[in-house]
Amino acid sequence: MTPTYVLDGREIGTLEDFWRVIGEAVNGPGGYFGRNLDAFADCLSGGFGTPDDDAYVVEWRDHRISRRNLGHLETARQLEIRLSRCHPANRPSTRADLEAARQERGSTVFDWLVEIFDDRAPGVLRLR
Repeated sequence: MTPTYVLDGREIGTLEDFWRVIGEAVNGPGGYFGRNLDAFADCLSGGFGTPDDDAYVVEWRDHRISRRNLGHLETARQLEIRLSRCHPANRPSTRADLEAARQERGSTVFDWLVEIFDDRAPGVLRLR
C-alpha cells in the first residue's frame, strides 16, 4: 500500500506552519521535512522519511484555505524576511518580487510549494 501523508490545510496559516505540518505528517510530532524551500525540495526527493522512489502521496486537504493563507500577504512577509538576509546581488530582484506581492501580483508562497512538489516529486501531491 502506498504511504499517504495528510496535510490539514486548516492548520497552515504561514510558511512556518507548513514546515511544521508537513514535518509532522511525514515524520511524526516535531518531525523535520525541510524548513526552507531548498531543504524542502531535497526532502521531497526521498530519504527524509519518504520512500526514495516517489511511491508515496501527499494529500493536502482543505488546500483552498492554505492557498488563501499562503497568498500575497504571506508572500510579501516571506520576501521581507528574504530581503533582510539575501546577498546584495539578489536584493534588486527580491525587492521587485516584494513590490509585486504587495500589489497582489506574481506567484505566492502556495505557488512556490506546489511548483516544488511538481518539480521534485511529480504526481505525489493531491490537492483536496
